[in-house]
Amino acid sequence: TISNMPIAPLFETLDDLDNAAQCIRHLLSLPWYRGYCHGGQMVMIGYSDSAKDAGWMAAGWAQYRAMEEVTAVCAEADVRLTLFHGRGGTIGRGGGPAHAAILSQPPGSVNNRLRVTEQGEMIRFKFGFPQVAVQSLMLYASATLEATLLPPPVPKQEWREVMDQLSADSVKVYRGIVREEPDFVPYFRAVTPEMELGKLPLGSRPAKRKPDGGVESLRAIPWIFAWTQIRLMLPTWLGCGEALENAVNNGNRDVLEAMMADWPFFKARLEMLEMVFTKTDAQLARYYEDQLVPDHLRYLGEKLRRMLSSAIEVLLDLKEGDELMSAHPQNKEAIGLRNPYTDPLNFLQAELLQRVRSHEKMAGEDAEVGEELEQAMMITIAGIAAGMRNTG
Repeated sequence: TISNMPIAPLFETLDDLDNAAQCIRHLLSLPWYRGYCHGGQMVMIGYSDSAKDAGWMAAGWAQYRAMEEVTAVCAEADVRLTLFHGRGGTIGRGGGPAHAAILSQPPGSVNNRLRVTEQGEMIRFKFGFPQVAVQSLMLYASATLEATLLPPPVPKQEWREVMDQLSADSVKVYRGIVREEPDFVPYFRAVTPEMELGKLPLGSRPAKRKPDGGVESLRAIPWIFAWTQIRLMLPTWLGCGEALENAVNNGNRDVLEAMMADWPFFKARLEMLEMVFTKTDAQLARYYEDQLVPDHLRYLGEKLRRMLSSAIEVLLDLKEGDELMSAHPQNKEAIGLRNPYTDPLNFLQAELLQRVRSHEKMAGEDAEVGEELEQAMMITIAGIAAGMRNTG
């Protein structure tokens, strides 16, 4: 017998996520399709392009709402729902501690069933050795059982209202920089190794969907990867600081503290943001700028570094702590141990980028860069990615 191939609609951009429930409701209203799916429906939630489209904070809330609404639609239709999480390795692509991520899903959405992707170096980290693979699978299984038997609380209405405002504020700041700042793309291309990534055999697909497009044409992996390489991690935190600061200034500090204490979704968000901040290094990003960016674009780097510093201060103030990741000393120590080995690679990479670009400028963009220079560049890229524990 031939079984019907399961259909898994993918919802990834902000608009797609907002319309996911309507789409699934219409799909399940088709009699022939109800017969085809045999009472089960898989829905894929995309993390990468939604974060690139709207920023990490707004994308996370849109994903949560979409999962809530799709869960309700499938329950009404008496259809078994399996949510398929298209997670990457980095926080900006849905990555992060799997156990916390599963337990922070909307109540009822993890109902004995879960499907996730593991990509890139995360396959090796989580399944590269038999004992580690067993431990990873046990972690997924235990979190799925816990989320099914002891689901998280339904968010209070005031939490949802604050989250709506955080989302609106963060997406405004994020798009104001990424889409509306005229010098953003030239700055991005100058300060990061984004242009060079397209020449290297790193990944199964081209770095751009359109060869001459802007940021919107980039695939999510090189978009996140390029900022990770220079230690600015911009796609994850951009807009978050302003959104949290506005919430505090509008008298919602007590609500934010209650959300951190009692809502696993929000707690996991801020803990992942804290981890990203721990991996940033504004001085190293400044070094890349000094080596690679024309003078007339450097104002933008100064602005981004001020925004990063302000965002870190806002988060520390909310946590009422003096240091990042003070509640997770083992993770903090692990990052601290890796940084001394990663930092020299950043300095070396900035120098190599400057040499490669100088060579291309003198000899033309189509000129071949020396094999040793290209090999050295690849080593720095791979080394920094390993030190950050993220490629994409």
